[in-house]
Amino acid sequence: FELYCCGVELANGFGELTDADEQRRRFVTEMDEKQRIYGERYPLDEDFLSALAIMPPASGIALGFDRLAMLATGAQKIEDVIWTPVA
Repeated sequence: FELYCCGVELANGFGELTDADEQRRRFVTEMDEKQRIYGERYPLDEDFLSALAIMPPASGIALGFDRLAMLATGAQKIEDVIWTPVA
């Protein structure tokens, strides 16, 4: 889900991937592609996959502080409130 206020997106909600088998498939697919492009292959993080296998369902929300600052200051562009220049 997304949280909006006055037409400004403030936050995104998300669910975490906690299926170790699905994560392994995705890792292998990405590693196959990296090997095809760069000729290198890195080992899978088996410790991470083992931990993921026992992780309960999880979700979260990411609040954009810069977007909250836009709303509070009335800024029209995110560039007006961020602390570092946009490249």
